[in-house]
Amino acid sequence: IEAESVIIATGAAAKYLGLPSERKFRGMGVSACATCDGFFYRKKDVAVVGGGDTACEEATYLAGLCRKVYMIVRRDVLRASKAMQQRVADTPNIEILWNCNTQEVLGDEFGVTLCLGEQTEEVYRRWRAAGAHRYLLRIESSVPELYARLHPADHSHARRVECLRSLKKLGYQTGSGVMCGLPGQTLDDLAHDIGFYHDMDLDMIGMGPYLPHKDTPLGKDIKLTTEYAAKQLKLGLKMIAVTRLYLHDVNIAATTALQALDDRGREQGLLAGANVMMPNVTDTEYRENYQLYENKPCLDENSSKCRNCLNWRVLAIGEKINWGHRGDSPHYKNIPDSNEGRTS
Repeated sequence: IEAESVIIATGAAAKYLGLPSERKFRGMGVSACATCDGFFYRKKDVAVVGGGDTACEEATYLAGLCRKVYMIVRRDVLRASKAMQQRVADTPNIEILWNCNTQEVLGDEFGVTLCLGEQTEEVYRRWRAAGAHRYLLRIESSVPELYARLHPADHSHARRVECLRSLKKLGYQTGSGVMCGLPGQTLDDLAHDIGFYHDMDLDMIGMGPYLPHKDTPLGKDIKLTTEYAAKQLKLGLKMIAVTRLYLHDVNIAATTALQALDDRGREQGLLAGANVMMPNVTDTEYRENYQLYENKPCLDENSSKCRNCLNWRVLAIGEKINWGHRGDSPHYKNIPDSNEGRTS
């Protein structure tokens, strides 16, 4: 290729401080791009480390979004150009902390949630000791007869319940859930499921409408029509609402299955009583191979896009994401000595 000029645009790499705790909280309160992530910290107090042109530019940008911006500068002068120094001086909600070094980044610990099926109590104990906080073990139906129809012959409803009891005993925030609208399922079955949540003293509920897949024995004869989707969505939202009315302080997820039925399905789930949304962080290269149901959304969306999309979806219904917190179930936190394990 012949050209009169060449423009090299190879991108740029952020310069971090190199602190282990900085890596720990990257994407969870630590960022290297104010224009990318600044809106996550609207009306909050933030800090910018550095005293050059880039730090000053980031600080003045954030000052338009945040309540207070601290600049942490290791010397007694700014290295930035006179023009940038003046912009900082003219911004009333920027405060400079002179002669300061960043020693450590402190913050709330993130929660580790496992979803690794049925195991022995000893395996659960070892994972808990290694730092796991939560465990999700879906039961799909609390009715033994329906459970048996859904699972292979070597699966046991009693064994699944036993595992849930072990998880509770070991002090996990314990979650389970069911599918709503399964072939052969009745409203009495669904009422039994909600009673099961209560009787098992669960902290987290992950339930969603059943969606067929043409390559499965259960769904091969079911067509995902507009009418079918509307019916399943309505049932899923009603289950969330009734569960919330009965169990006030548990975490309830607005699942991606709701969005597969309606583009605003997850938002409707939040408005119905759910309080958790789960971003998909699976690499886009592999998402095509993990389609549990037809019309699964966001197959081409990477984790950063998913994070931003969820944030705007929540803001659009007048709510906000509780950034920087583990999202522990209020039900779990309301139980005395919950971090020491429960034996009741």
